[in-house]
Amino acid sequence: MCLGIPCEVVALLEGDLATVSVSGVEREVSIGLLVDEGIKVGDWVLVHVGFALSKIDAEEADQTLDQIKKLGQVWDDELDAFKQTEIR
Repeated sequence: MCLGIPCEVVALLEGDLATVSVSGVEREVSIGLLVDEGIKVGDWVLVHVGFALSKIDAEEADQTLDQIKKLGQVWDDELDAFKQTEIR
C-alpha cells in the first residue's frame, strides 16, 4: 500500500527540490507540482513517491499522521520505505 505522507518542509534546495521531514526521517522530494503555492520552510506537504502533491496545514498534517500511525504495520512499512531515500 502506498500512502500520501504529511511532511514538514525543512529546507528549500536548488530547482524544484526540498528537504522534508517526518518522524525524524529526512529526504529530498520534488515540489515542482506546487510551484504556484509559494512553498517555504515550515510548510506541510503531502508526499507520495517522492513528489509533494499538495500543501496542507499543520492541523491536517497532525490528524492525518495520527490516523496513519493507527494503521500499525502499514505505517511502519511506509516509514521504512521513506527511510530508503533518507538524507544522511
